[in-house]
Amino acid sequence: MTLQDGEPAPEFDLRADGGTEISTAALSGRPYVIYFYPRDDTPGCTKEAIGFTEAYPQFQELGVEVIGVSKDSISSHAKFRAKHGLCFPLGADEGGSVVEAFGAWIEKSMYGKKYMGVDRATFLVDAHGRVARSWRAVKVPGHVEEVLAAARQLKP
Repeated sequence: MTLQDGEPAPEFDLRADGGTEISTAALSGRPYVIYFYPRDDTPGCTKEAIGFTEAYPQFQELGVEVIGVSKDSISSHAKFRAKHGLCFPLGADEGGSVVEAFGAWIEKSMYGKKYMGVDRATFLVDAHGRVARSWRAVKVPGHVEEVLAAARQLKP
């Protein structure tokens, strides 16, 4: 299943680092960015998370929350967040249900070997709970800036 722009975003309820919960119910009526990444503290994932952290004040000025999600544990997220000074919640989707609901669990290939893994994917969800824009197979350089530009175009 591939989630398309304009469709309702899947509902979710995730535990986050810091003992908090992130859910569509808590975000109701507010736009948000939910981005999926393969693993805490790996080079690409770290660059992406730092990029969203640096731009976080600009997202907040627009009223847009940012949420990072991977299949890593809460303790892994807490270490990752502390090590790099990340300022937005990281959702632990250890069972992979949210990753799958957003269509970010895909077949990958490395050195000719096929395996299932998390697609680096980002979804901008509007205040009505619909996917305003999506990015798949994300390349990190310039990505955060592109998401921020799209967030600026959201209509209230």
